[in-house]
Amino acid sequence: MTSDPIIRFEDLSYRYTSSETAALLDVELTIFAGEYVAVIGASGAGKTSLCLALTGIIPNMTMGSMTGRVVVNGQDTADTLARELARTVGIVFDNPEFQLSQTTVMEEVALGLENLGVPRAEMLERIAEALGIVGLRGLEERSPLALSGGQQQRLAIAAALAMDPRVLVLDEPTSNLDPIGKEEIFSVAADLQRERGMTIVIAEHEIEVMALYADRVVVMDGGRIAMTGTPRDVFREVEALESVGVRAPQVTQLAYQLEQRGEPLAHYPSTLEEAVGLVDDWERQRAGEPDRL
Repeated sequence: MTSDPIIRFEDLSYRYTSSETAALLDVELTIFAGEYVAVIGASGAGKTSLCLALTGIIPNMTMGSMTGRVVVNGQDTADTLARELARTVGIVFDNPEFQLSQTTVMEEVALGLENLGVPRAEMLERIAEALGIVGLRGLEERSPLALSGGQQQRLAIAAALAMDPRVLVLDEPTSNLDPIGKEEIFSVAADLQRERGMTIVIAEHEIEVMALYADRVVVMDGGRIAMTGTPRDVFREVEALESVGVRAPQVTQLAYQLEQRGEPLAHYPSTLEEAVGLVDDWERQRAGEPDRL
């Protein structure tokens, strides 16, 4: 992660023509290059709309009214064609079948590159690299419909990666997957951030996993940003999260309950590994032994 902002939401509000209420309201948010940002919130909180605004689908491909602006890598999304933004931002939706339209895996990854007029030799290199990143090399001639759910979602990621974006947006990418498929997607996203410095923005309900991977958590409620901060800072606000329909990680809830009983830990953990260390120290204190720290 660097100190350079790659995404800026500047007082953004948006209302779909079909709705009487705003989907996004007064959103101010800066995301830095190489950052892994988790967007969480109850259903209807505005997570998907935030993702669509980030990719330029809002306002360029939807009906509605917008004020404020979104700037991605120096480009104002309202003034930039979607195919141009695709060079900077790739998006993967919750149901991969909605994104897959070609008869083979290779054709699926090639589709966006063909639309950009990428030369064939370069296209083949990009396809091979993208499929290698997501672990699908060797399946080039297979039908996307013959893949598992996790493989289909990884194919959708490969199609986005072939465009060589700096930002990858994942809108609830594991909502229709089994546990193995979910782990595949989370692993790919983490590797892209860690090994390639890619900026990851993911709307997700898997709180424990977001606590493990995210650099920052953005909590949305009613189209607004209700909270933002590190996983530890955000998830320790157990009562505030509950008030907007979001649960804290189970280990954080346990620490909160211990505090309510008058037996607080040094701080609220947000991951299992962190909790194990804190509980060990807590038990040592109760036994009159010195802390390990």
